[in-house]
Amino acid sequence: MASKTVSADGGSTFQTLRNLWPYMWPADRADLKARVVWATVFLVLSKLVLVVAPYFFKWATDALAGDSRTTPPLPAFLLAPVMLVIAYNVVRIVQTGLNQLRDALFARVGQHAVRQLAYRTFVHMHDLSLRFHLERRTGGLSRIIERGTKGIETIVRFTILNTLPTILEFALTAVIFAVAYGWMYVAVVAVTVWIYTWFTVRASDWRISIRREMNNSDTDANTKAIDSLLNFETVKYFGNERMEAERFDRSMARYEVAATKTWTSLGWLNFGQGVIFGLGQALVMIMSAREVVAGTQTVGDFVFINAMMMQLSVPLNFIGFIYREIRQGLTDIEQMFDLLDVPQEVVDKPDAKPLAIANGKVEFRDVHFAYDAARPILKGISFTVPAGKTVAIVGPSGAGKSTISRLLYRFYDIQQGAILIDGQDVRDVTQKSLRAVIGMVPQDTVLFNDTIAYNIRYGRVDASEAEVEEAAELAQIAHFIEALPDGYETMVGERGLKLSGGEKQRVAIARTILKAPPILILDEATSALDTHTEQEIQTSLDLVSRGRTTIVIAHRLSTIIRADEIIVLRDGLIAERGSHTHLLKEKGLYAQMWDRQREATEAEERLRIARESDELGVVVRKRLSDL
Repeated sequence: MASKTVSADGGSTFQTLRNLWPYMWPADRADLKARVVWATVFLVLSKLVLVVAPYFFKWATDALAGDSRTTPPLPAFLLAPVMLVIAYNVVRIVQTGLNQLRDALFARVGQHAVRQLAYRTFVHMHDLSLRFHLERRTGGLSRIIERGTKGIETIVRFTILNTLPTILEFALTAVIFAVAYGWMYVAVVAVTVWIYTWFTVRASDWRISIRREMNNSDTDANTKAIDSLLNFETVKYFGNERMEAERFDRSMARYEVAATKTWTSLGWLNFGQGVIFGLGQALVMIMSAREVVAGTQTVGDFVFINAMMMQLSVPLNFIGFIYREIRQGLTDIEQMFDLLDVPQEVVDKPDAKPLAIANGKVEFRDVHFAYDAARPILKGISFTVPAGKTVAIVGPSGAGKSTISRLLYRFYDIQQGAILIDGQDVRDVTQKSLRAVIGMVPQDTVLFNDTIAYNIRYGRVDASEAEVEEAAELAQIAHFIEALPDGYETMVGERGLKLSGGEKQRVAIARTILKAPPILILDEATSALDTHTEQEIQTSLDLVSRGRTTIVIAHRLSTIIRADEIIVLRDGLIAERGSHTHLLKEKGLYAQMWDRQREATEAEERLRIARESDELGVVVRKRLSDL
């Protein structure tokens, strides 16, 4: 499919149509091609019927006026004024029917084009790098795609269903005027059309900047609204409802101004078009009236010319409407096309093969990586996670711990070194096969706004009900789910907010158990939980990691004391490595971190005991006072 895009400012409408043509004439859909052909046939027929209609009007007028100079050689009963009037209206009805049949046939073609482009955009969004999605604005992105798909539908529909009929009708009108009334009439009509089109193009180009300003304001307002609603709890925590409403209203105020300019400018455009066409029509009618007075034309000719001009005003008005709609459609899909032009940062090699898993050994060899060249994150780290063993990675904030999991998933490509699984460089295998063998339990589990069963089954979408329930049992959440009124069909809410932190983590663990990956990453999976919940979750994590190659990125050191090896990162380098006992004996960075956390835990425990003692004292004093 065509991938080159065109901005509205470039004005290359035909290039855009070439890009859209594969969607309007899909190579693999003979049925849709047939619809396009038949729609075109009915389109031509409707225009031929339309130019015939004014003749019946002309003949009826001459018959009523008693002038038979221009009547056709037809039987007398067909030339009766009543029959001619009936014929005129029948022809108009047939023409309308042909138009509606054309639209009905083309509807599926247009909707198929919209669907295919929307699907392509959706797939492309998932193909883009993590870097892109970390920098995106969700509300603005959804608005861009929404307007873009509507813009595509506009362009597809109006170029096929209106541009061709307009050109065809103008050509037929010019031929009829040239043959029946002379080239002077054609010249006046042609000049009128040229000035009308020139004015429409210039005015529409002026309105494009206003439209873009309105789109930007609309996107900004929608972004603020969605961002505020996604952070509903934070807004409530700080009582900033008024501030959020004012931010939203400022964006809507800009939208109000731009939208008002859009409608005002449209009014001026329509008025200018009306003046131009009105002057051209007046000139043609004056020419015809002079010939009627001179006796060279009949009253029927005068009526016929007026009817042809009135019919021409409809497609001529469509020239302005089509141009406006296409230009506005181009403006609307401009940002969507920009999205489609964003390149994938991480791509499979042409000869990439599926990852062949033997036992799940993971190796980092002299890995260098930086999100920004000016700020290196990893500065040449090397370590090995033997098959079935657990390696924990700890260190201060910003040391590069979570970066390791992102690189193993190949969300980014490293600048130097190699990451290998069973001796295969992750850059040489397909991303799909790589991610299929790795399971992740993150610190902040975000669930889909669907049922608990759906979120667990996300680990393996073809899993049976029994397998889902077994995974929940192993994650120690089955009892909780079964106690709910709707059980596994319970909705978890936006981002899983109807569940507690511990419950969400257990769903994430169940999901990973169902996936059954040979390699597991636990990225600070319990750091956001309280001590009691952490201990319960840790039991489930120990179960899911048993027999799997596991990388634990830890904040709380108490969760990794049984790891086969602990790697301490500092400033992108490995500062220390060894077992828990060995590192404590070294009395280095790890020992300092351990002592600080132990002191904090002990202080927290003393505070808890003191609080419980105070509460007990209050209860005792109350009982004594009651006595």
